[in-house]
Amino acid sequence: MRWNGVIQKYRSYLPFDEDVQIISLNEGNTPLIKADRLAEIIAPKANLQLYLKYEGLNPTGSFKDRGMTAAITQAVHEGAKTVICASTGNTAASAAAYAARAGLRCLVLVPEGKIALGKLAASLAYGAEVISIDGSFDDGLDMVREIVERQPIALVNSVNPWRLEGQKTGAFEIIDQLDGRSPDWHCLPVGNAGNISAYWMGYKQYDKGRPRILGGQAAGSAPIVTGKVVEKPETIATAIRIGNPARWRQALEALDESGGIITAVTDDDILASWNLLAKTEGVFVEPASATGIAALKQQIEMGAIDPTNKTAVCILTGHGLKDPGTAVAQATDPHTLPATIEALEKYLAGS
Repeated sequence: MRWNGVIQKYRSYLPFDEDVQIISLNEGNTPLIKADRLAEIIAPKANLQLYLKYEGLNPTGSFKDRGMTAAITQAVHEGAKTVICASTGNTAASAAAYAARAGLRCLVLVPEGKIALGKLAASLAYGAEVISIDGSFDDGLDMVREIVERQPIALVNSVNPWRLEGQKTGAFEIIDQLDGRSPDWHCLPVGNAGNISAYWMGYKQYDKGRPRILGGQAAGSAPIVTGKVVEKPETIATAIRIGNPARWRQALEALDESGGIITAVTDDDILASWNLLAKTEGVFVEPASATGIAALKQQIEMGAIDPTNKTAVCILTGHGLKDPGTAVAQATDPHTLPATIEALEKYLAGS
């Protein structure tokens, strides 16, 4: 059966009017990859059934497309001609693509010097008007929230409830891919906290089992963990470099209702998990995507999670090509050889 996007697939679970014109790029239907080698590294001999939900294979390379198809669909339905968002990169790229698909003007505000090259390039390629601000993501979010009160513009950040309606379909897919059951643990990065809130909405609505939620924040950008706003968040994981999450309250509700955990992990731990994903499972993600893996590994090592005979799904939120600069910076330099077969044989022999 042809896949026509998350709204078409899960229409009966979404609150759209019957006559709505769906704006889709056939998002969703991302693979759930069994990660046996990685499971054995982070939980030896525990029979941990570990899965990777690879959201980096959405049309613009991140999970944001699930929510953006819903937000742009509703914006068009309500007659919007212009959409706007603040972003650390992934929302900007997704908004720009879906706005282009719908024929809308798109403005994105990004923190100057704090957006990965791949995300900036995509936003520009899709035709968005990219505005770099001398401030943080949180400053940009304040600005766009105020401008939509003054101008006839649709806001498509995760404060838009339609974003969560689209993103919750990820929970539906996981349960469908696990043959009608939920995992024991659902692990994911937490930045603006829209995704953690949306997944919990989805698990509750689908009503086919509820996992415990494990959220990971970067240590330099962990407002929910510390219980206070971080004025100047810093982390290599740019996608979650957010000091005052818009969905903070909903995230706490998801953690409380699921009996979950939220923890902070260092940039070193994030990069270590990022490396493990690529080198043991062949899955290349942007650094923030590895935060859920890092959090799971940490909590197992601390004894807070018993992995024995458990099932865990880790959400990989964005493709590695979103942040090629970090990948190149972390890689070893290529070997240089003369263009001869003898040199290659000598190299293979280790001499």
